[in-house]
Amino acid sequence: MSNKWTYSFGAKTAEGRANMRNLLGGKGANLHEMSAIGLHVPPGFTITTEVCTHFTKTEGHYPEGLKDQVQDAVRKIEEIMNAPFTHAGQDDDRILLLSVRSGARASMPGMMDTVLNLGLNDTTVKMLARKSGDERFAYDSYRRFIQMFGDVVLGVEHFRFEDLLEAYKSTHDLVLDTDLTAEDWKTLVPRYISIVEEHTGKAFPQDPMEQLWAAIGAVFGSWSNKRAQTYRRLHGIPESWGTAVNVQAMVFGNMGEDSATGVCFSRNPSTGENVFYGEYLVNAQGEDVVAGIRTPQPLSLAEKQAAGMDLPSLEEVMPELYAELDGVRHTLEEHYKDMQDMEFTIQHGVLWILQTRGGKRTTKAALKIAVDMVNEGLIDKNEAIRRIEPGHLDQLLHPTLDPDAPREILGRGLPASPGAASGKLVFNAKDAEDWVGRGEDVILARVETSPDDIGGMHVSKGILTTRGGMTSHAAVVARGMGTPCVSGAGDIKVDVNAKTLTALGEVLREGDLVTLDGSTGEVMKGLVPTVDPELSGDFAILMEWVDEVRRLGVRANAETPEDAKVARGFGAEGIGLARTEHMFFDPQRIIHMREMILAKSVDDRRAALDKLLPYQRQDFADLFTIMEGLPVTVRLLDPPLHEFLPVTQKDVDEVADELGVAADEIRARSEDLHEFNPMLGHRGCRLAITYPEIYEMQTRAIFEAACDLADKGVKAHPEVMIPLVADREELSRLKRLVVETAEAVMEARGVKVAYQVGTMIELPRAALLAGELAKDAEFFSFGTNDLTQTTFGLSRDDAGRFLTVYTQQGVLATDPFVTLDRDGVGQLVRMGVERGRAVRDGLKAGICGEHGGDPSSIRFCHDVGLDYVSCSPYRVPIARLAAAQAALGVDAETNA
Repeated sequence: MSNKWTYSFGAKTAEGRANMRNLLGGKGANLHEMSAIGLHVPPGFTITTEVCTHFTKTEGHYPEGLKDQVQDAVRKIEEIMNAPFTHAGQDDDRILLLSVRSGARASMPGMMDTVLNLGLNDTTVKMLARKSGDERFAYDSYRRFIQMFGDVVLGVEHFRFEDLLEAYKSTHDLVLDTDLTAEDWKTLVPRYISIVEEHTGKAFPQDPMEQLWAAIGAVFGSWSNKRAQTYRRLHGIPESWGTAVNVQAMVFGNMGEDSATGVCFSRNPSTGENVFYGEYLVNAQGEDVVAGIRTPQPLSLAEKQAAGMDLPSLEEVMPELYAELDGVRHTLEEHYKDMQDMEFTIQHGVLWILQTRGGKRTTKAALKIAVDMVNEGLIDKNEAIRRIEPGHLDQLLHPTLDPDAPREILGRGLPASPGAASGKLVFNAKDAEDWVGRGEDVILARVETSPDDIGGMHVSKGILTTRGGMTSHAAVVARGMGTPCVSGAGDIKVDVNAKTLTALGEVLREGDLVTLDGSTGEVMKGLVPTVDPELSGDFAILMEWVDEVRRLGVRANAETPEDAKVARGFGAEGIGLARTEHMFFDPQRIIHMREMILAKSVDDRRAALDKLLPYQRQDFADLFTIMEGLPVTVRLLDPPLHEFLPVTQKDVDEVADELGVAADEIRARSEDLHEFNPMLGHRGCRLAITYPEIYEMQTRAIFEAACDLADKGVKAHPEVMIPLVADREELSRLKRLVVETAEAVMEARGVKVAYQVGTMIELPRAALLAGELAKDAEFFSFGTNDLTQTTFGLSRDDAGRFLTVYTQQGVLATDPFVTLDRDGVGQLVRMGVERGRAVRDGLKAGICGEHGGDPSSIRFCHDVGLDYVSCSPYRVPIARLAAAQAALGVDAETNA
């Protein structure tokens, strides 16, 4: 840790650069970079993340030397702006106001605190009025500062100021904030100050340096506020990173009709089109654009025409400044080689760039931007692969609204985040979390969202707001989460207290079903049917690049023809896990399964199994046909037999009648098979040691299907997998059974089918004895679901009750059933691979648990040298991309 705590920027120079984001935070690093490349950036300085770490660990103390460095940095701003921050002895009206903002290395929009107009007091407000020639602007700025400072720094609730303002407007027959005059604000300012003094017991601070230090402390403190903690937990951001603080000279977009402020993107963040996109307001400050209080105006004429808006665009109102801003757009995009999200202010006809960062975008937009930038020569294919977050592909892989389905449209808003969602209406974040906890899908309806809503927004299927534009809090956060969102639906009235939504004269209440289309902005009553997505264009191009780079194969977990077709359509290179037990629960089959379980002799069991054989043969024929030419790993029967027996008295009686046995006999057999811990009981290979005829039937079905298809010219590649092996003798006996059965079938049919016999490594003992098992096993498939259970001593079905507490309190970094535990389970996987290949050179090894679709786990699988991962069909594209990123050395935790 260095002793340099502050880094200054401004006047087209900077002490920091973009590659210092760990120290300066993302916002700070970009401010330094923009200044260094010659853009017109308000001067300022960044207090490093190391100070935040010190501040947090010491409960509010600063490191030695910071005070002097801050004072020096403030003096540099004063020199560049030719105006003093503190005004003792000054007799002119030169004035410098500052902003204090957070800036972590990872973008956390709205999660931490900001203070604007810092330096205003009872004296400087008069100076600002004289300098600007606009008393109304000066006193409006002062009341904003009192309210923001009171709320953020002093803990005076926001609503107290709002209630006072609303009461004043009501008393004086005023409707909008803009209706208030300078005299109105002069009257209100002392009342705002009184609110602060009443609730803090102290006078409102008038000394600018006292204000500055209080604001710095508040921003550092906000790193530990509840909403920031929630956001970090949801997005995997470590607490140890801390936030930087950026102190910057204020420039004003609310100094008259020649001033403005706005937010813009170098490309459309929803579609990815290479068009200038954004919103602005004349005579406004930055928070006005995203707060939803005034309707933002479009940036470009083309954008205005596309949206069918009447409000004038910046291109029409200030054409020269629009052209200058468009030039900045190109400069920044070419410099950073990525789509940029920029904030700007125009003060008295002068353009200032306040911030740039990599713009949050939908997955559809991310794909288009990445592919287009390769075609434009800005980036190469590997960089395009690095740019896409694998988990975000989910946005493209799920159904959208059926365009032919009837819709009862309640209203329209802005298409803030694409995708379709249906759910039951809820009106606050807590209710959203509660309802989802009960298993309901919900749509969160708000007038406007705030950072405090983050928990409810995360669990909701969709978000609806009646205020706010395309860059509002709801829009930005929803796009980042991949959640469908409709914002600014002004014709719809949401009453969060009464929990009602009123549209077209109809009142909907909490729990009523609604559907959102975030791609069109439509809000519909009831549930609208969906259609499956079509993946082509940019997605297909990127997937081609992905497949050129990745080393890991990607298979799918599938045992039905429907799942197998989906998996192959998504690019699966075979089936890594076909769970045969799922095939037996069909009503036509389960009766024969139950007959087998109830049989009292081997002959009776074989007779029942012979009835199942044709079904199994057809199951495998379907899978082999769909996966023609690709391997299909068939896991022989795994679960304990009691799972197939009826439970309720009604079902027991029905089975008894159908099989012609006494109900008591079924109950007795069920009791006989009962186990206190069936996960560790009579299942997997243990069943086949006891009842070898079960695996014999399944093997016959596999190879009869393969031989039938060979006669038709269809090439099958069966891999027979024996589950839950703990000892080589188990595997040796059962491999011998499989091989003898397979060879007998092929000899009888006069057909040769290439095949392999392997085992599932899902017990710690199997990993430890992998060298012994490899003497018989021709492949290993790591069943990390059960391996995690048996390594941790956890039941996956029960651990959810406390694992959330474990991850929230930091006992475990992640849920080990979601992301592979590298330190424990991972070491068993590594050991199994190494010991197995030491005995059998080139031993094929894969993973078939749920971890096969988790990007972080896939990176581990790549590093440990596995040959493939197998995951659910809809996660196949995610796994393909994650495997390519692993080959490129991308850290799955940070996507960098």
